[in-house]
Amino acid sequence: QVQLVESGGGLVQAGASLRLSCAASGRTLTNYAMGWFRQAPGKEREFVAARSGSGITAYYADSIQGRFTVSRDNAKNTVYLQMNSLKPEDTAVYYCATKKGIATTRTNEYDSWGQGTQVTVSS
Repeated sequence: QVQLVESGGGLVQAGASLRLSCAASGRTLTNYAMGWFRQAPGKEREFVAARSGSGITAYYADSIQGRFTVSRDNAKNTVYLQMNSLKPEDTAVYYCATKKGIATTRTNEYDSWGQGTQVTVSS
């Protein structure tokens, strides 16, 4: 059973940057897609970004396109989410998740989830 642990969240001002990390154990991630999702208070969990197992293909939500970058280091079994030009509307708990096969944007297709890390962006 894979375990995912996110880190790197915090409180920042609008315009700042943060890098989230998601470290996996119990499973080699090479053949697994990795996704980042977020959930703001009172809202449903939404897709943010995903990268294929090979690391070649990436997908991004329109709301963060051009500001966030998802990357992975399979040697370290870790996935990253670099977040630049943060906005107050980016405030949420950020989760990483994994699935076998191709990367998708659908929350219900990911079968293992981390506990989440809080990102708060003040105006």
